[in-house]
Amino acid sequence: MLIRTHTAEETEALGRELARVRPDAGELAVIYLTGELGAGKTTFARGVLRALGVTTAVRSPTYTLLELYELGALTVLHIDLYRLRDAAELEPLGLREWARPGTLWLIEWPERGGGRLPSADLTLTFTVDAPAHDIALKPGSEAGNAWLARLDLAGRGGARAPVPSAP
Repeated sequence: MLIRTHTAEETEALGRELARVRPDAGELAVIYLTGELGAGKTTFARGVLRALGVTTAVRSPTYTLLELYELGALTVLHIDLYRLRDAAELEPLGLREWARPGTLWLIEWPERGGGRLPSADLTLTFTVDAPAHDIALKPGSEAGNAWLARLDLAGRGGARAPVPSAP
């Protein structure tokens, strides 16, 4: 699925909509956010977090690597690995304890995790294409397929083009 956004508000709205249509909120869910600097990854994450009830400022955890949001039965990890020099730097964060049901991971720059991250249910690839941003959504699991099906049924987003399903 391909979605085109023209403003930060539209990118944030996509995040809100994906949060709203998440299948089985009691399961572990992982979203990889890839793309160049300034392409909208943190803006999208802000939309997800706002829809889930976060009212405080949402910034990229570029220097802290991790922001943790405990929202009742759901815990959200917003992870930014841009400044990671070595995947071994993930160990002190204690991420393994959060790979459990009732947790949503939003991971910016997941390619820097060197295989130490859980597999993605969804991978969103952000591309700047003036005057808009293209966001390709690709499922990585059956849960990801269900998630995109729900998003498609909701009829939200922008211009859409299908992407291949997960193997």
